Amino acid sequence: MKILFIADPLEHLKIYKDTTFSMMSEAARRGYSVFFCQDHSLVWQCGNVEAKVVKIHLTGDKAYWYSIVETSVLPLTDFDVVLVRKDPPFDMEYVNLTWLLEIAERAGARIFNRPQAIRDHSEKLAISEFSSFIPPTLVTRDASCLRAFHAQHGDIIFKPLDGMGGAGIFRITEDGRNLGTVIEILGENGFRSVMVQKFIPEIKQGDKRILLIGGQVVPFTLARIPQGTEVRANLAAGGLGKAQTITERDREIAETIGPVLWTRGLLLVGLDTIGGYLTEVNVTSPTCFQEIFDQTGFDVTKMFIDELENAI
Repeated sequence: MKILFIADPLEHLKIYKDTTFSMMSEAARRGYSVFFCQDHSLVWQCGNVEAKVVKIHLTGDKAYWYSIVETSVLPLTDFDVVLVRKDPPFDMEYVNLTWLLEIAERAGARIFNRPQAIRDHSEKLAISEFSSFIPPTLVTRDASCLRAFHAQHGDIIFKPLDGMGGAGIFRITEDGRNLGTVIEILGENGFRSVMVQKFIPEIKQGDKRILLIGGQVVPFTLARIPQGTEVRANLAAGGLGKAQTITERDREIAETIGPVLWTRGLLLVGLDTIGGYLTEVNVTSPTCFQEIFDQTGFDVTKMFIDELENAI
């Protein structure tokens, strides 16, 4: 197969933990050709969506882990599969990317996750479809509604709707200190919607990442545990990742949601749960493959490439 990865710059990948690198390595191990491009290199002209791509060779050297074999401009339909691994923020340029990918898809390109499905599933708002699993949650840009939610629940978490890696997360406790400031900053004085959720004390045991591949549940989760006085558990914010066998409650959530999302073309999904509550549905570039493998020996990447082969 020829596999094209649309991702962030190669030099930014931390290969000791990066899931995209792990996918590339398993693909190369199976003898597949690995290509890479960034989202800004996509061009639509004369009816085709093309991209300036580089074919890469994985060297096995940790310091200089890839070399460029060749550079070319190719239509996306030339590849057996296109894997979208572009990190948020999910801004208007990300939406434009999904539209360009849809044009390529209509011409015959096979793309995962499907661009429409990425666009249709806000990583924060997608939980609304599965409301029986979520904690008390509010999305609004109305300051009075935000203050009322705090008055009702006391200890709450603020989240921007388009962030990742714990960026822009704030906790407001019962005393309400800095409530007005957070509403003004995150809500941009009423011009931007934000999400607030009731604080879940079980965050001390970890914000767990559940992986769904082709609708199937990976049997291990990665509990991301906040360190010190930090409320954020994200690995990017300093959280400690601890692999665990999936709990019955988390499996119930995953087995309910997994088949639904797979029918929509979401090959890889990362669910986030805290204390048995679903808090996010990650569809852009879910991670944690290497952390789970390193701690349990379960080869998530092999499962992913197996399911990719089945899908196409």
